[in-house]
Formats: sequence, C-alpha cells, structure tokens
Amino acid sequence: MRVLVVYESMYGNTRRIAEAIGSGLGTNFDVVPVREATPDRVATADLLVVGGPTHVRGISRPSSRKAAGDAAGKPGSTLTLEAGANGLGLREWFASLGTLSCQAAAFDTRVDMPALFAGRAAPRIARLLRHNGAHLIAPPQSFRVDKQNRLLDGEYNRAHMWGEDLARALHAVSNTG
Repeated sequence: MRVLVVYESMYGNTRRIAEAIGSGLGTNFDVVPVREATPDRVATADLLVVGGPTHVRGISRPSSRKAAGDAAGKPGSTLTLEAGANGLGLREWFASLGTLSCQAAAFDTRVDMPALFAGRAAPRIARLLRHNGAHLIAPPQSFRVDKQNRLLDGEYNRAHMWGEDLARALHAVSNTG
C-alpha cells in the first residue's frame, strides 16, 4: 500500500503533525507540502491524508496566508514562516486536482479553544476529498496549538497514534474490498 500525506503549513506545526502521522502509518509513505503533491503523485496513492492550518475559522485563502506572512514579518514576532507558505494552498490545489480513486483522511491544526470559536479546516478538507471522489476511512481530526502558536504537549504523539489508526483502517478496508 502506498500512502501520501499532503500538508499546507504556515509556521511548521501542520508539517510536524503531518510527519507524525506519516511515522505512525509505518512504511511506504511520503510526506510532502502541497506544492509537491502533483496529480501524478496523488494518482499512485492508496491512502491520501490531507491537512492544513485553520485560518479564519476554515481552510486557508490567499489573503489569510498573506496575513500569516505579515504576522511573521512584524518586528518582535517569534513566528517563522515555512518555505513556500505563501504559495499554493489546499484550496487552490483541490481546484486543480481532478478525480480521486483512493481512501482518504483529513486533519487540521487549530488554536486550542472550542471549535465553535476557532473553527476547523478538517471538515472542509474532508468534504473536498469526498467531492473529488475519495472515500474517507476516518472522521476529520484536529490537532491543537496554543495562542503562541506552539503545538500543545501530547499532540505530536496523538498524531502518531492517529497515523497508526489510519494504517489499521486502511488494512481493514483493503481486506474487505
């Protein structure tokens, strides 16, 4: 089975969560930023795991990515922008993706407060995966950061365990289908 974990990340948290999910999935996986997730690469995946940061209560937009870049560039900011963060985002990637024929899962990173207030990108990512033809094998998952934009204690390990759960779910689906 071939697994592709695709992420969009502004400050590195979503990338770290994507890497933890990949390590939990075991062998034969690739973790790539959205700009490297070409249609050919996606087409070879048996499982596609996609995640991004929650911006303005949902999936990022060019304007929210610009605002994140501006925040990192402010004098005294402790934020460091990821390479390519202001480029292609998940929203634009999905618009150019085409039809999927794989299993899938969605995740996001978001500020640690009730989703009612913070929003969640993962449900929208899951809808876009389904809309493009993928079959979800797990409910969308959120991983939390604090207000200083640091992963909360335990979130990396929780992401690793979710990757293990996804591996089991993929194995179960492949054995019944």
